[in-house]
Amino acid sequence: MIRLSTKGRYGTRLMLNLAHHYDNGNESVILKNVSHEEDISIRYLEQIIIPLKINKLVKSIRGAGGGYTLSRSPSKIKLSDILEALEGPCCLVECVDDEDYCDRIPTCATHEIWEKASHMLKNFFESTSLQDLIEISRKKNPET
Repeated sequence: MIRLSTKGRYGTRLMLNLAHHYDNGNESVILKNVSHEEDISIRYLEQIIIPLKINKLVKSIRGAGGGYTLSRSPSKIKLSDILEALEGPCCLVECVDDEDYCDRIPTCATHEIWEKASHMLKNFFESTSLQDLIEISRKKNPET
């Protein structure tokens, strides 16, 4: 079974947490609070935040009242942006992303299937924004 790593799952939860705060007036958030709210180790969050910053999905704010915030509106950040920053390209097998990976691609029947499935998955992640996740979260947790 193909599965996202903990980095991808926890990174998405971190971004959703920041999106909720962005929605409440773009408050900056310290990782210690995210750690408590999401029950994720602070050390792990410190590792996850780095590729999110490098890919310009979050920005840090220094000084009193500092912390982290989204770099742009939740509606403009796609799930594919987050997962690619944390997991790499969205493909089920290496040969879909790197045609030099395997010499059998021209004759391989399964390559076409993996390629189509990878594109479907990528399109789904590209069509889902953090704003969509906020709306799902509000339906599941109306009190937040």
